[in-house]
Amino acid sequence: MQTAPTPTSHFFMSLRSRLHYLDWGNPSAPPLILVHGGFDHARSWDWTARALAQDYHVIAPDLRGHGDSAWSPEGSYMMANFVYDLALIIDLLDRAPVTLVGHSLGGSISLRYAGLFPEKVGQIVAIEGLGLSPNRLKHKAEEAVPDVWRQWIDSRRASAGRITRRYPTIEAAVGRMRERNEHLSVEQALHLTRHGVNRNEDGSYSWKFDPYLNNAAPQAGTDADLPDFWSRITCQTLLCLGKDSWASNPAKDGRMAHFQDARLAEFTDAGHWLHHDQFDRFIAELRAFLAPPSAQVAGAGVRP
Repeated sequence: MQTAPTPTSHFFMSLRSRLHYLDWGNPSAPPLILVHGGFDHARSWDWTARALAQDYHVIAPDLRGHGDSAWSPEGSYMMANFVYDLALIIDLLDRAPVTLVGHSLGGSISLRYAGLFPEKVGQIVAIEGLGLSPNRLKHKAEEAVPDVWRQWIDSRRASAGRITRRYPTIEAAVGRMRERNEHLSVEQALHLTRHGVNRNEDGSYSWKFDPYLNNAAPQAGTDADLPDFWSRITCQTLLCLGKDSWASNPAKDGRMAHFQDARLAEFTDAGHWLHHDQFDRFIAELRAFLAPPSAQVAGAGVRP
């Protein structure tokens, strides 16, 4: 009976920070990197990694400030630093072109990288990683820049005085996890929570991510410039959208038109974490997309 694959932990240095990643083995297989979203961690990909580990060399990093990676000493998380970290780990693997699968913040990071280094990406999947909708960008553009800076300083000062929330039991933390995503089963929420918390000296639990991630600094990376990156991506791109999510539909709002070769997969009964909410459907879509061109169904565009 074949045992389920398990990952090994590894660390590397990037911009003077010690960052962590999981390696699911099978190093001779094509490399596939799973990039998690904000306030998340690499172990949130465990179900996906296990499904793909026999066919790919799966790597799942913890973004800086998340999981078992170091926090920024300044509490500053620039988009450029996230993209640099991804660029570095891909160069350290030295197996380009790679396949990238990113969720939310991880999707945005991956799409930026693919636009910067199109020759190093064979295929890319972005789960709601397109950033703010055109309508939201329009509203943000109307905000006076000095006001944005002042609001950031005020919010950072306020957050510096807050005590990090602690949960008396793991069950309490699981409850909070399920509040964020009501689609999660108890089993999923428990797994995500166990790998997403640290045990404090008093026996309580706190999330691993840096609370300062809540206050992105001005000029930390804007969404207005994203089409410039998207238009430079030369590989096939799969955009995934949960129909119960807050995210805007990129086929309807015009953002998908910036890509050279993209199609959209929509998931019913799924929110922002659609790869958890509709795992079987997600894996089926992912495998079909990653299949060799001869095995794929001809045609592109919006998938029902």
